[in-house]
Amino acid sequence: MPLADGRYLAAVEEGESVLVMKTLGAPPPPRRRRRRGRDVGAGDEPAALPLARVTAIRAFAPIEAESEAQGWLEETLAEETSIDTAVADAIALLNRALHAQAVAAAEPLPVQLAAEWAAAVRIGYGSGEQVAHGEFTVALEIDARASGTSRRQQREQDLRPQERMAAVLRGRERLNVCEPLLLRARADLDAGRYREAALQLRIGFEAMLAELDDALDDPGHDEDMATLRERRGEVGEAANEALRGELSEGTVARVGELLDLCERVLRRCRVLRG
Repeated sequence: MPLADGRYLAAVEEGESVLVMKTLGAPPPPRRRRRRGRDVGAGDEPAALPLARVTAIRAFAPIEAESEAQGWLEETLAEETSIDTAVADAIALLNRALHAQAVAAAEPLPVQLAAEWAAAVRIGYGSGEQVAHGEFTVALEIDARASGTSRRQQREQDLRPQERMAAVLRGRERLNVCEPLLLRARADLDAGRYREAALQLRIGFEAMLAELDDALDDPGHDEDMATLRERRGEVGEAANEALRGELSEGTVARVGELLDLCERVLRRCRVLRG
């Protein structure tokens, strides 16, 4: 985890949130740097990796009474959508910090994480002193790897099938240039980096028009590609607006619509191509 241990205060739309980082089980630093390898036995296991505990605190909505906190927890855990929202808000805060750290450190390959990669995910509450140290009074563990019904989870599952990954690695299939470009646009849009999303969409959009115009003999594909060509000017206008400053709400909505359409084209290509 590239983030150092500590507490990070973040401004959010509702007010402020706090991210608490704590590394657990970290091995002691070596006394000196090893320039040469060392002998290992055939049965030697690699050293255990440290575990990062990340606590996302909703500082903008403090709760005074424990009965009120218990009610909030029960309400949050009552529905899949409220659980998804709580987990998504927490992982978004973590990824926002990771993105800022990567840019500040001039790291060309920033780390972005997903909740289902966590060893454990818990939702709970605690006193100010407890949560400041990543602890809690009451918390319940949820299964972040379970297949949910949210649109975002379904989109992620569609975009990362294991079969296609194997085909690409074996050289039996080639990735389109537009795919990683549009994935970056989606990551920026979901993270609220709207200017970056508009600029990234422009590049991915142009690549899609060049690569996939005649990719399928399918009426739906032809219709979607025609729509994309008709709305090409909107993509350019959104990118130009991003160069001048922040995007308006209407422009953000159009960027989302166009990106949804591009993703639909990609999904259809994957399904019909097998």
